[in-house]
Amino acid sequence: MAEVSKLERLWATKNPDDEWWSSFVTSPTAILVNWVVVDWRWLTPNLITLCSLITGIGAAVLMVLGGSTNFLIAAGMIQLSHVLDCMDGQMAKYRGMSSRFGEYFDKVTDFVQVFLWFAALAYAAYALTGDITPVLLAFVGVSLYSLRVYVKYVTIFIQVQHDSEYLKKAAHEALATRAKPGPKAGIGASWRVNLAWLVKEQRKFLLFNETVFVFLLSAALVTGLIVPMLWLFASSQVYLGVARSWQRGRQIYLNQQAELLKPMAK
Repeated sequence: MAEVSKLERLWATKNPDDEWWSSFVTSPTAILVNWVVVDWRWLTPNLITLCSLITGIGAAVLMVLGGSTNFLIAAGMIQLSHVLDCMDGQMAKYRGMSSRFGEYFDKVTDFVQVFLWFAALAYAAYALTGDITPVLLAFVGVSLYSLRVYVKYVTIFIQVQHDSEYLKKAAHEALATRAKPGPKAGIGASWRVNLAWLVKEQRKFLLFNETVFVFLLSAALVTGLIVPMLWLFASSQVYLGVARSWQRGRQIYLNQQAELLKPMAK
């Protein structure tokens, strides 16, 4: 009974707004690993974040070194890094020790890894083909992804400047959205509810966020389809970077406060 209670408590730490791949793969995997290690007091959330960063850097190094074996190991290390990335926040919530620095450290190391992975993959593709195109694709993709992040936070900054209650209102809107009635997937839910949730989650793939990158990077390293993946990465970020910039600019220009209070995607 105690074991079930512990698993349920860990499941409750799962981010309800998890991105695509983490939602049903790496985050549940992290919960299972945390079930074993969460009570190891010497293992802290920030230490797990550091391990995630080191693992991610190791994956980038292997990509630069090249070779099919290194690519396969790098693909596995990218997945491991992301499981660790899910574990740190879950552990902090489970222990009731979430901190502002921990959240900052987690977010910054996530972004650093995305940059390193695509830079390393671009170099690996260039080394294989002698063509500069993969480097340009990676540069465009990372740049436009950075624009998406910038647009989100500059929009929030502008809203706060003009309405000191904006963050409180946005938090209330987010809570109201999550509290909508209906069956909830997870431990104890029926297989139909969980299956319906799993199918619904697949729409998140089209948002092309960080966890989609984790999947695509690993898939490209395993299959060897590196250049096609970089084309997909770059084109998706160009579209979403331009679309988000237009969307937020239009909402601000037309003063669409109801839309600006909704949970804001990158």
